[in-house]
Amino acid sequence: MKIKINENIIKIIISVILFVLALIFQDYRTIYFILLVCSYLIVSYKIFIDAVKKLVKGNVFDENTLMIIATISAFIIGEYPEAVMVMLLFEFGEYLSDLAVDNSKESIIKLMDLRSDYVNLKKGEKIEKVDIKEVHIDDVFVVKPGEKVPLDGIVLDGKTFADTASLTGESVPREINKSDIVLSGFVNGSGLITVKATSVAENSVASKIINLLQNSNDKKTKTEKFITKFSKTYTPIVVILAALIVLIPTMLGADFNNFLYKALVFLVTACPCALVISVPLGFFCGVGRASKEGILIKGSDGLESLSKLDAVVFDKTGTITEGKFEVRDIVSNDISKEELLELAACAEYYSNHPIARSIVKAYKGHIDESLIKDYKEISGYGAEALVNDKRVIIGNDKLLNQENVIVDKVNDFGTTVYVACDSKYVGYLVIGDKIKESAYNSVNNLKKMGMRVVMLSGDTKEMVKMVADKVKIDEYYSELLPIDKVQKLKEIKKLSYTAFAGDGVNDAPVIKEADLGISMGGIGSDAAIEASDVVLMHDNLNKIVTAIKISHVTQKIVMFNIIFALSFKFLMLILATLGFASIWMAVFADVGVTLLAVLNALRIMKKKL
Repeated sequence: MKIKINENIIKIIISVILFVLALIFQDYRTIYFILLVCSYLIVSYKIFIDAVKKLVKGNVFDENTLMIIATISAFIIGEYPEAVMVMLLFEFGEYLSDLAVDNSKESIIKLMDLRSDYVNLKKGEKIEKVDIKEVHIDDVFVVKPGEKVPLDGIVLDGKTFADTASLTGESVPREINKSDIVLSGFVNGSGLITVKATSVAENSVASKIINLLQNSNDKKTKTEKFITKFSKTYTPIVVILAALIVLIPTMLGADFNNFLYKALVFLVTACPCALVISVPLGFFCGVGRASKEGILIKGSDGLESLSKLDAVVFDKTGTITEGKFEVRDIVSNDISKEELLELAACAEYYSNHPIARSIVKAYKGHIDESLIKDYKEISGYGAEALVNDKRVIIGNDKLLNQENVIVDKVNDFGTTVYVACDSKYVGYLVIGDKIKESAYNSVNNLKKMGMRVVMLSGDTKEMVKMVADKVKIDEYYSELLPIDKVQKLKEIKKLSYTAFAGDGVNDAPVIKEADLGISMGGIGSDAAIEASDVVLMHDNLNKIVTAIKISHVTQKIVMFNIIFALSFKFLMLILATLGFASIWMAVFADVGVTLLAVLNALRIMKKKL
């Protein structure tokens, strides 16, 4: 761990110097006492302030309360050096624990060091270095070799390779050409690129990811909530038991000072620092390790949910498949293929669906927006619009059948999009998609982990079966509307603790319904980040398996820390009650257990999966 010189360590050093001076002048009782009191106050004043603040809020008992009661009582019975040393060791243990947490946070911050503070803004022929907050959407800026891309944008000019590891976890540089999208946090390689901003600073991908990490502690696990409640109940019980250790023997005629000392040892031994510090740190490290692997987990409760999964349900388009569609075939009826493609492109012009975008992309001609009116998207079916005063309906066969338009039944391994113009069937387009390479390994590994794997899709039965057979998914459901997917997921949830992996935009309702929502390809998508618990920063399905492994490792280490800390505390409490432990031994034991638990938690960041 990297040592940091801060207010806490300076306070400890000054207190130690005064403590040593007190021991040197112990023959001069007044000086000795004053030096010890000063040493004590310097090292403990913040603990008293925190205790008062918590007292005002109604939180009477915590580890600080235990230390205050124990050390003041030690002063009362004349154990001055012990009182000071208890507080010194307690504070030193807290410092080392904070140091471990800070070092863990720094490693995550370095991994997620995405933001730039300035932009090389292009103004005419000049380039000015300006604050990132001054840049607006559609402003043009330049990214020099070696610089981070400051804002999301589209490349207007230039060619380069970008290091995307901080966002995607991928070590292979990505080739960037004109018209490609670049995201804030990419590191430019050797080429100079000119980019048009598509976001402002607070809405950039980097900002969203950083905010996501910063707010990840807001969602606590059941384990963390239990530890918090446990501490609130445990601490007053310990104080009551310590009081009984003094009162009962004293009432029976035993020496008061002797049993007060035993009660103080009992109080110090009982301090729950190891639990209070190591459990949240363990989950924090798990979230940090996931971010290192290119997986954003929105809070430690999401990490805990990953360890409970029995089933993973996949959307097909954009999840199992790449979602990068292209028009593979055009079959026209009574019009030319060019006319059919033009009608289809105009009708789908305002849609953001991947299939619609592929049709628009396939049409190379100019689309006159003024000719398109009354566009309406029909969820789960298709769309309709007036194109040059002709009513065009485009979508699946169900949509056209509803309009009493008879279509040719197509048995092609692809998505078939039917087109009707003024209630007359004019042909169809076959849209092809590609299965992701990572889908094969991911499904196979999930099955090996004992997971139930299911695929849901709105596509035709034939197409869904073909994809399912290729990736070896035995359970699949086709021709589902968004509402049908939600209903099917509810049925699956009755039998299994379920995750749903979707594209995060069209599948937002299903993601919300799942026990755990996973967004595929969610970088830059507000819907993905808002709807899901886990965001995969690259379209790599293997990351789901990685996330589950990280959650299992985290759970094992956290549970070990809890059992280890409680077992050791129980043993020391017995020794303290029987009089076989001193205050110094109790503090060393408490600090030692805390540090061992913290170091064990930090293993999550490095442990091989």
